[in-house]
Amino acid sequence: MTIEPFRLDVPETELDDLRLRLDLVRWPSELPGAGWSRGVPLDYLRDLLAYWRDEYDWRAAEARLNTWPQYTTVIDGATVHFAHLPSTSPDAIPLVLTHGWPGSIVEFTYIAPLLSDFHLILPTIPGFTLSGPTREAGWEYQRVARAWTSLMTRLGYERYGVQGGDWGAAISREVGRIDPERVLGVHLNLIPGAGATSEPSAAELAGLSGAEQERTWASWRRQQEFAAEQQGYADLQSTRPQTLAYALTDSPAGQLAWIAEKFATWSDTPIDRDILLTNAMLYWLTRTGGSSGAIYYERAHAAYWGQPPEPSRTPTALLDLAHENFIPLRHKAEQTNNIVRWTSHPHGGHFAALEQPEVLAADIRAFFRA
Repeated sequence: MTIEPFRLDVPETELDDLRLRLDLVRWPSELPGAGWSRGVPLDYLRDLLAYWRDEYDWRAAEARLNTWPQYTTVIDGATVHFAHLPSTSPDAIPLVLTHGWPGSIVEFTYIAPLLSDFHLILPTIPGFTLSGPTREAGWEYQRVARAWTSLMTRLGYERYGVQGGDWGAAISREVGRIDPERVLGVHLNLIPGAGATSEPSAAELAGLSGAEQERTWASWRRQQEFAAEQQGYADLQSTRPQTLAYALTDSPAGQLAWIAEKFATWSDTPIDRDILLTNAMLYWLTRTGGSSGAIYYERAHAAYWGQPPEPSRTPTALLDLAHENFIPLRHKAEQTNNIVRWTSHPHGGHFAALEQPEVLAADIRAFFRA
């Protein structure tokens, strides 16, 4: 039950080791004109690594992160890291913001100041960055959700809200499902299981309006495109995360490329490279490139894998950003979620808190005020 203060203070020897590895990078060949079609372009990564080596300031990033009060506590055998930013507002709602992959609490750099009227709790998923690596198997998203309910009990919060995207969405939705008496609401910028996973049938389309039918077909096409061109990272992490871990742990260029591709291709708005590098640094310094990816393996090998999600009765809101990887369908989401708010926005992609922080903060505030 002990909660210990935490402060980032990376030994200089770790930074010296990183500089040496960046000096000794071995570059692969590249087919002419490939662009992003086969992965991260060589020129892009060369430029990014040169900036990392010569201009990026980890100590400044470390100092910024340390302005957030941070702690660790052991829950279910895992050391859980979290930032805790209490509000000065007397009627503040406690709000748990959960990151995804390949992110970290760095995702909340812009949005945290916009939500100062909430008590913010920013936990790091076990196996990821400052909560990793994990020391035992089984840390899939439902177990993480149970850990979050324990964390909120440990912090003394009787009622609270949750918010997330990517894995943070799956975890947040599950927290609302298993702790409905305490969770005021679930706010998501990605809703698990709400996209078209099979070709729309005549029976499914029959009860929908023309616009909803078009959206269903668009959801199916985007899902098919993602499966054909971008699904490889998830398949690898769902089956052989340990093999991948050697490359990510030994090569900073490999770790950065693995992360940078997703930030570049999944976002509608360019992500600041200092934010990108600080996020990558947390993975590199903690050697959690492999253990973070293992959450895909644990889900794929869990008893519930392939089954529809258990229904949740907790009030749920979705901020539907136009360039998210999957197009959510309200008629499908409502089968297993208590949808009370659905806001569509023409901009933004997968990393909502970094791409559209003002839009996301306003939607969170409007939902919980209601």
